[in-house]
Amino acid sequence: MEIKILGTGCSKCDKLEKNIEIALKELNIQANIIKVENLAEIVSYGVMSTPGLVIDGKVKTIGKVPSVKDLKNMLQ
Repeated sequence: MEIKILGTGCSKCDKLEKNIEIALKELNIQANIIKVENLAEIVSYGVMSTPGLVIDGKVKTIGKVPSVKDLKNMLQ
């Protein structure tokens, strides 16, 4: 599984990364987490408000930090 966090390093991006790590650990799922900070690449996903979350090439959220529970639902 490949997970991309789209954002320029703001506090919301950091919170999203922490929530993803917690959800993955609770589900016992291995994933490659990639932080994308290049604005051109972020925009290429259609994301204009960060953070963005991409799971296996599909944009799942834009501009918000989902709860650990919501992330677990997205990952299953």
